Amino acid sequence: MSTQERAQGTLFIISAPSGAGKTSLIKALLESTKGISVSISHTTRAKRPGEENGVDYHFVDVSAFTDMIGQGAFLEHAQVFDHHYGTSETAVLDQLATGQDVILEIDWQGAEQVRIRISGTVSIFILPPSRAALRERLTSRGQDDETIINRRMHDAVTEMSHYHEFDYVVVNDAFETALNDLKTIVRSQRLHIHHQKKDLHTLIDELLA
Repeated sequence: MSTQERAQGTLFIISAPSGAGKTSLIKALLESTKGISVSISHTTRAKRPGEENGVDYHFVDVSAFTDMIGQGAFLEHAQVFDHHYGTSETAVLDQLATGQDVILEIDWQGAEQVRIRISGTVSIFILPPSRAALRERLTSRGQDDETIINRRMHDAVTEMSHYHEFDYVVVNDAFETALNDLKTIVRSQRLHIHHQKKDLHTLIDELLA
């Protein structure tokens, strides 16, 4: 099937407070689902151990990031924890045009910007099962002191207060259950009439002949 005949891919936004398990869930979703990928964001934060430029993020300095904003290169951009993050509009639209589903792993501010600019975007918010569980997950990383953890908890409450702006809410209590919920959302979008009319046009023409 040609690109012109193939239904455009779906843009999924997945947001969550730090510590809710979003990254692990998305990784498992990618490993178990074909035809879906994560858009690689630009960021001004420093690389962490094990991260690769162009794989985990496009790492740029503040000056380069500011230039990209001026050029209108970002579909969305936001400041999170003193660092800037942005999504290349061209990269996302090119992937969607091939029929590939794309995930944007962004916060509520970015989600708001994207929903305005791209119709048909499907947004998902991941919640922790409790505040206690969220604090435990942040603490168990062993990367931050109490002051930073308290700040992250405060920011998490702000992030979670926007859950109602999303199309779907998934609670990450039991990991496999949450993962299956994500898979179900992706699968349901692929069965939508908008996609099926194009993907099954040969069968439908035959059945209605």
